[in-house]
Amino acid sequence: MTLKIYPVVLELVRRLAPFLPVLRARSATLGDQLERALISIPLNLAEGAYSRGKNRQARYHTAAGSAREALACFETAHALGFIGPLEPDVAALFHRVIGTLVRLAMAPAR
Repeated sequence: MTLKIYPVVLELVRRLAPFLPVLRARSATLGDQLERALISIPLNLAEGAYSRGKNRQARYHTAAGSAREALACFETAHALGFIGPLEPDVAALFHRVIGTLVRLAMAPAR
């Protein structure tokens, strides 16, 4: 089953990928944390789409947590002065992805 949000997640990852070397140049730790979080979102979403019951909810919950973690990496990088603020369309992608993943994680297990 392919979820409609999956291509949106990949678009978010594409839009954020150019920031990885920028952040790594300022903080290898923050850059690595961002990369791990970004990788986790589509992988857990895809795994959840083919899981059942509580495993499905757990994968969606992990994907949602990773999306929020990636956003926190950007918020932290901005607070440290490493990057400027997120473009409004990228922020909107984040909120769409996080909102959808939270709804999927909270849906009754089936």
